[in-house]
Amino acid sequence: MPNADDIRWFKQQFQSSIEGVLQGTPFSVDMVTAVACQETGFIWQVLRKRQLSVQRILELCVGDTIDAKPGGGGRRPFPKNKADLISKPQGQEMFNIARQALIDMAQQISGYSAAVANPNKFCHGFGIFQFDLQFFLTEPDYFLQKKYADFDACLEKCVGELQNARKRIGLQNQTSLTDLQKASVAIAYNTGGFNPSKGLKQGHFDGTKFYGEQFFEFLQLSKTVQVDEGPVSPPPTPTAPATGPKYVVNVSASPLNLRREPSRDPNNPDANVKVRLPNGQIVTAVTNQPVNGFLEVEADVQGVQQRGFASAQFLKLLAD
Repeated sequence: MPNADDIRWFKQQFQSSIEGVLQGTPFSVDMVTAVACQETGFIWQVLRKRQLSVQRILELCVGDTIDAKPGGGGRRPFPKNKADLISKPQGQEMFNIARQALIDMAQQISGYSAAVANPNKFCHGFGIFQFDLQFFLTEPDYFLQKKYADFDACLEKCVGELQNARKRIGLQNQTSLTDLQKASVAIAYNTGGFNPSKGLKQGHFDGTKFYGEQFFEFLQLSKTVQVDEGPVSPPPTPTAPATGPKYVVNVSASPLNLRREPSRDPNNPDANVKVRLPNGQIVTAVTNQPVNGFLEVEADVQGVQQRGFASAQFLKLLAD
């Protein structure tokens, strides 16, 4: 999977384009980078080290060869298989493009030999952010004219789908997003929805991690990579787990803000909020010494350890 050097390459190529498109949105370059890492990073991290142009790399960012299974399971949206695709207007032309895309990509990326050996297999995902072939029914020219090989066209689709995902999960009025909220949007981008009770353990499972978990890790890694500086910054050193007394969040209405600093700006109360803790959330004190009325605590939020400062007046000490 992509590392910091791969992310540096991605940002060197595309950051300026991304920054221009994201103006007025709550998304970030790091969020878009994490989506690209999760969707096709396993491809472009290999191709960037070969004598290939950026244009050719974009053309080869294709994938997803899973068809519907005869007995059920597998792919559910259109096209379920080759027959489903070629039954539509220009479907045979689209199959030829999707089939050749698979053959070309497999020549560079190992692991696709079995798919290429099956003459009915073809790609369903196109572009560095993977726009799905189900949209061929409404946007055939995007695929037939290979617009997916144009980064700006890919980016436009990606941001549009992220905006749609944000609306589907009720974040359309948020002017800024926490990292966990960005992950929830990315999960909805991948699956169509987001179940808060499952946290980051949602989306495609690769046998080790879920889409949401992997996206969140890429998001954190991307933050350490700056294209206008020298060596790539190492990931933050993990901190030891908190071992202090345990508290429970005790609020009656709004969730409790977990802040990066032990302070609150009355003119911008959301300025340093990392995440919001619901009533009943268990937290562990770090030093158990209040600072400006805040207590530094650690909490497991949707499967991710979060450390920050919470207002001590809304924390109730748990009895042993």
